Amino acid sequence: MPAYICPQDGTRAETTALTWCCPVCRGPWDLEFEAAGALSLNSLAGRVNSLWRYEEVLPLSSPAITLGEGRTPLVPLTGTVSAKLDFLMPTLSFKDRGAVMLAELARRLSPERVVADSSGNAGTAVAAYCARASLPCTVYVPEGTSPKKTEQIRAHGARLEIVPGDREATAAAARAAADAPGTFYASHVFNPYFLHGTKTYVYEMWEDLGGRLPDAIAVPVGNGTLLLGAALATAELHAQGLIDRRPALIAVQAEAVSPLAAAFRADADGLPDTPAGPAAPTLAEGIAIPRPPRARAILAAVRESGGTFLTVTEDQIRSAQLDLAARGFYVETTGVACWAAVGGWTDRSVVVPLCGAGLKTGLAT
Repeated sequence: MPAYICPQDGTRAETTALTWCCPVCRGPWDLEFEAAGALSLNSLAGRVNSLWRYEEVLPLSSPAITLGEGRTPLVPLTGTVSAKLDFLMPTLSFKDRGAVMLAELARRLSPERVVADSSGNAGTAVAAYCARASLPCTVYVPEGTSPKKTEQIRAHGARLEIVPGDREATAAAARAAADAPGTFYASHVFNPYFLHGTKTYVYEMWEDLGGRLPDAIAVPVGNGTLLLGAALATAELHAQGLIDRRPALIAVQAEAVSPLAAAFRADADGLPDTPAGPAAPTLAEGIAIPRPPRARAILAAVRESGGTFLTVTEDQIRSAQLDLAARGFYVETTGVACWAAVGGWTDRSVVVPLCGAGLKTGLAT
């Protein structure tokens, strides 16, 4: 049976509890979990065409609320750079990978309510899967969130709470609500089930590349959920002997909001104790996170992989969105950050996620 464990102080809790964070340090949980068995390429033939095909390595199985999420195409963009089209998910972003895990867990726990906070995409995904599960859901978003994302949240029947201020203020409001009895906090940051959903991104890549991975995997990083999922997957595949080396993780941030990149360059293990102040505006709203709760884990994962942090400017984001559109891909502004950072690489193979549809934000001006 999986169990929550705090990576900071070792505190444990059952996954049947609604305790959303470590009661001692208030930090995010990790998941103590053993895979049911090893995967092989041959064993995958004929399985369901969704992320649930990797059930041996997932902490949940036999879902009741799937929307067919996962198995997105991997498409070459250049001789060395390929894109995984996660904007083709049911709610048009990669966040479906983790949201389905949270909603399925919530369905089994039967809480009185579900709350989530998001800059947009995680909120739309949680709202959709809670609708599928017939769970009452409230989503907190910061003012300034793209109108198309808030429209989508409302369309799925969730209650929308627009919080004055930035992403940090939104998270604080949601966490206060999460402390109410009978509440399941569908946090893509604090609940590790989300990370075990996002790790399927790499399992799909491994399968589609015939049992191997590229030299590097580039991911946009705000709260780091895709990067930490990728780190989980590469570690598991390596431990199972299914890959002989782990690819470098390339973490991409907007230059305007790049606390992790600054900490990495300063050779720090975490973020400074004193906040740097309000986040600057950026087109990459999905990664505009000034103080990610899993900062230490993100920095450690990048270093352990032999990877690095890269930052992109607002002009580079605008140019990358137009360049991808000219190639046939209309991607939201956060989702083009990795293409802006590594699209010109020619010395090694790398995969970038196109992780949100352009319809969610429109064209950058």
